[in-house]
Amino acid sequence: MENSGGIGASLAGRYAIALFELARENKQIDPVSASLDTIKQALAESADFAELTTSPLLGREQATRAVMAAAGSMGIDQTTTNFLGVLARNRRLSQLPGIIRAYRELAARHRGELTAQVTSAHPLDADQLAAVKANLRTRLGSEVAVETAVNPELLGGLIVKIGSQMIDGSIRTKLNTLAQAMKG
Repeated sequence: MENSGGIGASLAGRYAIALFELARENKQIDPVSASLDTIKQALAESADFAELTTSPLLGREQATRAVMAAAGSMGIDQTTTNFLGVLARNRRLSQLPGIIRAYRELAARHRGELTAQVTSAHPLDADQLAAVKANLRTRLGSEVAVETAVNPELLGGLIVKIGSQMIDGSIRTKLNTLAQAMKG
């Protein structure tokens, strides 16, 4: 697997590469992607699940049993469930956010897509997300996988990062620019 862009340079990246290779061999890239999206959502919405992935108080076996039970209740595919078990046994569940991000980038590359990180002041609804994707697809001339994040400090607008390129259309930046211009 070609891992340019430094994905393999981090611990999370190496785990993501291993999961991606396994998913590719088993023709499970999309089911694993869907499961990782479910896990990402659970990490954001469930304090208990997030605590499970970061608690140093849980032993390896406790963490493994708990994460396997959580995976079953979330409807996670078998490949990803087994992977979560490996992470729990290796005490690497805390790496999940980085693994998910790196896996999504690998899957996007596999599909010939670019990956864009879009940060907004408020969560984007489905229509707004579709509009952002369409705009990026037109601007870049290829399909774009979008990773979203929320930062209320932006006040409004978006920050879009694609590789080393950044487009900052946030209100915070515009106000800072205006303040600098007024200082003369």
